[in-house]
Amino acid sequence: MENKPQHEFLFDKVNYKFLLIGLAVIALGFILMSGGGSDDPAVFNDEIFSWIRIRLAPTTVLIGFGITIYAILKKK
Repeated sequence: MENKPQHEFLFDKVNYKFLLIGLAVIALGFILMSGGGSDDPAVFNDEIFSWIRIRLAPTTVLIGFGITIYAILKKK
């Protein structure tokens, strides 16, 4: 009988959890960046310059990238 090769995952279960958490944090950052525009091009909306879109959302995306990089580099 032939022995079938055992397929191993590239990462552990913990790495995949961190990866999914990081992707969720990145998605949250991009959701925070969205909106604030106006349907009428003649009307200016100051909401695009809120601190959430300028400071919080990009920081959230960078933290999410950090989490995903940690998940990739974490050893077993």
